Amino acid sequence: MEPGDFKKWRKTLRLSQKDAAHLLGLKRRMIQYYEKGERDGEKVKIPRAVRLACYAISDGVADYNGPQRKLVKLKSDD
Repeated sequence: MEPGDFKKWRKTLRLSQKDAAHLLGLKRRMIQYYEKGERDGEKVKIPRAVRLACYAISDGVADYNGPQRKLVKLKSDD
């Protein structure tokens, strides 16, 4: 996932940086680094765990408690 893809993911879900950080369990500043692709002039790579979490959130999964358990889905605003 490239920085532009990450930002597009967030915008597609209509999430603010603060909301995306909350859903991913990160600080808002990390969201900014991932979207910019750098931190203090150094390249920042989006970790696999964050990329997978983005996928899960896109699919409506809010939490995962392990196998044989019910998935917790995100609540819809509809």
